[in-house]
Amino acid sequence: MNALIEKLTGMDKLSDQVIATDFLISAKAGIQNYAVAITETTSDEIRETLKRQLNDTIDAHEAITNYMIKRGFYNAYDLHEQYKVDMQVTETALSLAEKMIL
Repeated sequence: MNALIEKLTGMDKLSDQVIATDFLISAKAGIQNYAVAITETTSDEIRETLKRQLNDTIDAHEAITNYMIKRGFYNAYDLHEQYKVDMQVTETALSLAEKMIL
Protein backbone atom coordinates (compact mmCIF):
# COMPACT_ATOMS: atom_id res chain seq x y z
CA MET A 1 0.00 0.00 0.00
CA ASN A 2 1.21 3.51 -0.78
CA ALA A 3 2.79 5.14 2.30
CA LEU A 4 0.76 8.34 1.90
CA ILE A 5 -2.51 6.42 1.68
CA GLU A 6 -1.50 4.32 4.68
CA LYS A 7 -0.85 7.47 6.71
CA LEU A 8 -4.10 9.16 5.67
CA THR A 9 -6.21 6.12 6.46
CA GLY A 10 -4.45 5.23 9.70
CA MET A 11 -3.27 1.94 8.24
CA ASP A 12 0.40 2.86 8.67
CA LYS A 13 0.18 1.76 12.29
CA LEU A 14 -1.76 -1.39 11.47
CA SER A 15 0.21 -2.82 8.55
CA ASP A 16 2.75 -4.64 10.74
CA GLN A 17 0.01 -5.74 13.11
CA VAL A 18 -2.18 -7.07 10.30
CA ILE A 19 0.71 -8.96 8.71
CA ALA A 20 1.86 -10.42 12.05
CA THR A 21 -1.69 -11.44 12.97
CA ASP A 22 -2.19 -13.15 9.62
CA PHE A 23 1.15 -14.92 10.01
CA LEU A 24 0.21 -16.05 13.54
CA ILE A 25 -3.15 -17.41 12.37
CA SER A 26 -1.42 -19.24 9.51
CA ALA A 27 1.11 -20.77 11.90
CA LYS A 28 -1.69 -21.98 14.18
CA ALA A 29 -3.46 -23.58 11.22
CA GLY A 30 -0.20 -25.17 10.11
CA ILE A 31 0.34 -26.68 13.56
CA GLN A 32 -3.12 -28.20 13.50
CA ASN A 33 -2.65 -29.55 9.97
CA TYR A 34 0.73 -31.11 10.76
CA ALA A 35 -0.68 -32.75 13.89
CA VAL A 36 -3.51 -34.30 11.89
CA ALA A 37 -1.15 -35.38 9.09
CA ILE A 38 1.16 -37.08 11.61
CA THR A 39 -1.72 -39.19 12.90
CA GLU A 40 -2.81 -40.14 9.39
CA THR A 41 0.46 -41.39 7.93
CA THR A 42 1.72 -44.94 8.21
CA SER A 43 5.22 -44.17 6.95
CA ASP A 44 7.87 -43.70 9.63
CA GLU A 45 9.93 -41.54 7.28
CA ILE A 46 7.04 -39.22 6.45
CA ARG A 47 6.01 -39.10 10.12
CA GLU A 48 9.50 -37.96 11.13
CA THR A 49 9.55 -35.33 8.39
CA LEU A 50 6.15 -34.04 9.50
CA LYS A 51 7.32 -33.93 13.14
CA ARG A 52 10.33 -31.80 12.16
CA GLN A 53 8.06 -29.47 10.18
CA LEU A 54 5.62 -29.32 13.10
CA ASN A 55 8.44 -28.36 15.47
CA ASP A 56 9.67 -25.70 13.04
CA THR A 57 6.15 -24.28 12.82
CA ILE A 58 5.81 -24.27 16.62
CA ASP A 59 9.10 -22.35 16.81
CA ALA A 60 7.83 -19.86 14.22
CA HIS A 61 4.59 -19.45 16.19
CA GLU A 62 6.60 -18.67 19.31
CA ALA A 63 8.72 -16.10 17.47
CA ILE A 64 5.66 -14.39 15.98
CA THR A 65 3.88 -14.38 19.35
CA ASN A 66 6.92 -12.86 21.07
CA TYR A 67 7.19 -10.20 18.35
CA MET A 68 3.52 -9.32 18.71
CA ILE A 69 3.70 -9.16 22.51
CA LYS A 70 6.81 -6.97 22.36
CA ARG A 71 5.11 -4.57 19.93
CA GLY A 72 1.87 -4.45 21.94
CA PHE A 73 -0.15 -6.15 19.20
CA TYR A 74 -1.02 -9.17 21.33
CA ASN A 75 -1.67 -9.24 25.05
CA ALA A 76 -1.82 -12.96 25.74
CA TYR A 77 -1.84 -12.50 29.51
CA ASP A 78 -4.14 -9.49 29.84
CA LEU A 79 -7.58 -9.94 28.33
CA HIS A 80 -8.63 -6.38 29.16
CA GLU A 81 -5.64 -4.91 27.28
CA GLN A 82 -6.21 -7.27 24.35
CA TYR A 83 -9.81 -6.12 24.20
CA LYS A 84 -8.58 -2.51 23.91
CA VAL A 85 -6.24 -3.46 21.06
CA ASP A 86 -9.01 -5.38 19.28
CA MET A 87 -11.44 -2.48 19.66
CA GLN A 88 -8.86 -0.03 18.29
CA VAL A 89 -8.31 -2.25 15.25
CA THR A 90 -12.07 -2.55 14.80
CA GLU A 91 -12.58 1.21 15.01
CA THR A 92 -9.83 1.79 12.46
CA ALA A 93 -11.32 -0.78 10.09
CA LEU A 94 -14.78 0.73 10.41
CA SER A 95 -13.40 4.23 9.91
CA LEU A 96 -11.51 3.09 6.83
CA ALA A 97 -14.63 1.43 5.41
CA GLU A 98 -16.61 4.60 6.02
CA LYS A 99 -13.98 6.71 4.22
CA MET A 100 -14.01 4.34 1.26
CA ILE A 101 -17.82 4.51 0.95
CA LEU A 102 -17.84 8.32 0.93
